[in-house]
Amino acid sequence: MPEELTPRERKVLEAVVQAYIETAEPAGSRTIAKRFPLGVSAATIRNTMSDLEERGYLSHPHTSAGRVPTDQAYRAYVDSLMWRPSVSAADRDHLERALSGDAGVIEGILRKAAQVLGVLTHELGVAVAPSFDRAVLERLELVQVSSERLLMILVVRGRLARTLFVQVATQLPPEAVAGVSLVLNERLSGLTLREIRATLRDRLRDSGGRVRGESELLNIFIEEADQLFDLPTDDQSVVLGSAQMLAEQPEFHSNEQMRTLLELTERRDLLRESLRQRSHGGLTVTIGNEHDDPRLAAFTIVTASYRLGSLAGVIGVMGPTRMPYDKVLALVEHTSRMVEELIT
Repeated sequence: MPEELTPRERKVLEAVVQAYIETAEPAGSRTIAKRFPLGVSAATIRNTMSDLEERGYLSHPHTSAGRVPTDQAYRAYVDSLMWRPSVSAADRDHLERALSGDAGVIEGILRKAAQVLGVLTHELGVAVAPSFDRAVLERLELVQVSSERLLMILVVRGRLARTLFVQVATQLPPEAVAGVSLVLNERLSGLTLREIRATLRDRLRDSGGRVRGESELLNIFIEEADQLFDLPTDDQSVVLGSAQMLAEQPEFHSNEQMRTLLELTERRDLLRESLRQRSHGGLTVTIGNEHDDPRLAAFTIVTASYRLGSLAGVIGVMGPTRMPYDKVLALVEHTSRMVEELIT
């Protein structure tokens, strides 16, 4: 707990933060006295709130007699004052139902996880896929889904999967697809995706040609190695849920604030840089002005990292600094553990 705060100051600060989170209205001393059993008078609470304002924990809107928490107050609340509940059985069931069925396929897991976190917390769900550049290929599967399209499934060490489509000019016989799959597995398994991109042409130089269509398909892999064995593009690596949940909150009722929100959701590069640096930090909470980029000063980002061997990413939420931190932190941490279990 902040050492400079007395027990009474801590109780009053916690009450003001909770009241403001619940109502989005500045909290006055009488309101706090009525809603919270602090055992002191409204006058004592008023004096304590004044002291907290002088210390930078509360601010005083000009149009209201009440106070609102500052970023410093939210930080003290998160670090020392709040009690973090366990995730409810209903929310656990919701998460399990939403995430079932995509075990091992990271894109699908993250997309659903970000969506359901947004629904459960009423914030914007966010996630960053792990960097696959150093991932080691375990096996590769090719599935013919149409006359001009193959589905390629890359399974990297730890059984984490990526999927993408390969376009072909003409329909290939099944034996050609099977033959190319066999060659690719024999010559590429055990290599990192970076090594595959750099050496694929040399590794496939003398292969193929035994069955009609094999050479043509192998040539597609040689010519498009940089795309087929590359990690996701920067924009694709950031997964966002629906911004509608945030748009319904009081902080975004003005056109200016809504425009700021929409600009941020379109700036995947800004969010990517802010989120990627958290991939080795466990549960991380960055509040308002704690962000390095001033464009994020009106927001809190809560994330938890997930890992699979050398691969790491994050899952979490982004919202206004006024958020139910106790519930959000519990849900984000629980979801990150679920994501980690599913990708293994």
